[in-house]
Amino acid sequence: MSQLKEINVGEVTKAVRQLAMDANYYLPEDVKGRLEESQKKEKWILASDTLGRIINNADLAAEEQLPMCQDTGMAVVFVELGQDVRLVGGSLEDAINEGVRQGYADGFLRKSVVEDPLNRVNTKDNTPAVINLKLVPGNTLRIQVAPKGFGSENMSQMTMLKPSDGLAGVKEFILKVCKEAGPNACPPIVVGVGIGGTFDKAAAIAKEALMRPLDQPNAKPFYADLEAELLEEINGLGIGPQGYGGQTTAIAVAIEYYPTHIAGLPVAVNINCHATRHKEITL
Repeated sequence: MSQLKEINVGEVTKAVRQLAMDANYYLPEDVKGRLEESQKKEKWILASDTLGRIINNADLAAEEQLPMCQDTGMAVVFVELGQDVRLVGGSLEDAINEGVRQGYADGFLRKSVVEDPLNRVNTKDNTPAVINLKLVPGNTLRIQVAPKGFGSENMSQMTMLKPSDGLAGVKEFILKVCKEAGPNACPPIVVGVGIGGTFDKAAAIAKEALMRPLDQPNAKPFYADLEAELLEEINGLGIGPQGYGGQTTAIAVAIEYYPTHIAGLPVAVNINCHATRHKEITL
């Protein structure tokens, strides 16, 4: 059993503020590395040139500390709260939203959140964040901030397949979603897939899959093989970088699964653009 640890929520606000800015300025190294690998393999000159421009854009964003994309996203925050952590000084949710508020203001990041999906009045500070909280053993607090742009989010889909649809139905749906997304999701894309659970759980784990390092396949060989197979088939669609054609439509497929009901087979596909942004800290 770990020792009880106190964390003031002011530290959470400070951390989220910085993570919100850093996630928009700095492309994760695994994502950039995969883009560079893809450029070397790409045979179509227009696709290779487009990948080069994407990489150059990421370099400039980091150098100038400017957003790599004009869509600085809705802030999605994953929190792993150790059960031996005692939060003091206020509300965790309020602290996270204050960090988002400060980060988007101080970092001159676009405010893209409306307070009501139908009335469409901008909150003017990019809050509230979408917060995913998980209780875990230990006395640490892990925070991941992942700005989610809606060019790719709008191309995501969810379906409730029948168990009889099986693996073939799952694969068919994933490929259908990627094909329909076409150039609208700003490829090359990262494809997060959630299989199982309930309607909401499948969507949640599909987004969580996007946080996994690109060089880390699913721990279960069956799903690792499925990820590799789907990546090859998605790239075989020929959509290519920004829709200009080529063999690099996606740079990764990440699948997460969860037990489900005997009568169901939920499948969610959450697409991320080439700017797959996320930064984290452990307090």
